[in-house]
Amino acid sequence: MVGRSLPIPASVPPAELVGTTDDAVASADMPDLPVIDLLDPATFANGHPHDAYSWLRANDPVHHHKEVEGAGFWAVTRYADIREVGRHPDRFSSSPTIMIPDSELELGDHTMMLMMDPPVHGSYRRLVIPDFVPKAVAAMKPRIAGLATQIVDAIAEQGSCDLVDDVAGEMPSYVVAELLGLPLGDGRELYKLTEAIHAAPQSQPEGAGMAAVVEMFRYAGEVFNDRRAKPREDLSTRLAHATAHDRPFDEIDFGLMFLLLVDAGGDTTRNLVAGGMDALFSHRDELSRLRANVDELLPTAIEELLRWVSPVTYMRRTATSDTMLAGQQIQAGDKVVMYYGSANRDKAAFADPFRFDVGRTPNEHVAFGSGGPHFCLGAHLARAEASALFRELFMRLPDLEPAGSTEWLASTFISGPKHLPVTFTPYGRTRARSHL
Repeated sequence: MVGRSLPIPASVPPAELVGTTDDAVASADMPDLPVIDLLDPATFANGHPHDAYSWLRANDPVHHHKEVEGAGFWAVTRYADIREVGRHPDRFSSSPTIMIPDSELELGDHTMMLMMDPPVHGSYRRLVIPDFVPKAVAAMKPRIAGLATQIVDAIAEQGSCDLVDDVAGEMPSYVVAELLGLPLGDGRELYKLTEAIHAAPQSQPEGAGMAAVVEMFRYAGEVFNDRRAKPREDLSTRLAHATAHDRPFDEIDFGLMFLLLVDAGGDTTRNLVAGGMDALFSHRDELSRLRANVDELLPTAIEELLRWVSPVTYMRRTATSDTMLAGQQIQAGDKVVMYYGSANRDKAAFADPFRFDVGRTPNEHVAFGSGGPHFCLGAHLARAEASALFRELFMRLPDLEPAGSTEWLASTFISGPKHLPVTFTPYGRTRARSHL
């Protein structure tokens, strides 16, 4: 393997440098369209910039977007084109990184699984996939349901909470901790580190993102050394003693896989549940419809929430050779960036795509990726976690309501609420359980 970089957002150029008049994409048919700047966190201040996406799909679906530092990238916004990129790793590589900026952090001959291509990627993925297949997830569902009860128990008597920190962020933190054999409280602290890793640099103290990565690796190193010395029945032990692509795992290999599992394990569920409730609050008829028939509609509702929220904003690929995409000439080495939130509102793929429908079927969204070898490893687990939490919330807190404005993550890579204050009628845990 060649030395690669971590998926850590580098400094994002300030909006005033990227979105100049000369670089702006505008249309006479859409006079109110803001400057299209997909590198500015402000563009994603309220979730995905669907006005910009719509204009790009209609007018410039493979759009060359400038960078202040760098050659720019191709923003791909149509469903079919995104599927084309995701399913052809031979033409569109995950190396050197899946982030738009090229990080300066080098790790010698180590790289993260997310930045690998077949066949090396498969040898790493096979190490962890047994814990995420449908059979394994089905076996975990009773424990996941118990965790959902525990999470709601903790807030039931309060009458208010932050749905992100107190509910949506708790579940994936606990589940990943259990898979890795960690204390649940440590899972919560690791979740906080992932927020710092994904936040735009200008939204937090200088160096906060890198400090979070360093702390994650420090913790992972302790786990690695512990499991090497004292094996247990957990995923951490299997990884600490693993061999992939004919090479035994060392502490850096373990740290990279650990970071990926903790990081990716939290993003989708947290943003699906919190962003999903925000969407439901904005669509009262659909919320009432779902609350009235949870058993029948919850499975399709979760798929619609995945489509609507699209928790992962983008993934980058790099062209391996000169190629064509939707009539656009792409040069070898060009950055090609798939915008999943745009694909999930493409009228060529979804009937009436801006209609929110908890019963929508079929619903072949790309919230978990566009197919190919990097389709989300934790898709089945994320669905199970979200299902358990939504069921618990609907049954236990029937009058759950927003108590203030939703604050969205300051990130161009992950889409979801950072804070979502809610209120509900407080009641004791014994009474709460009687409603199940």
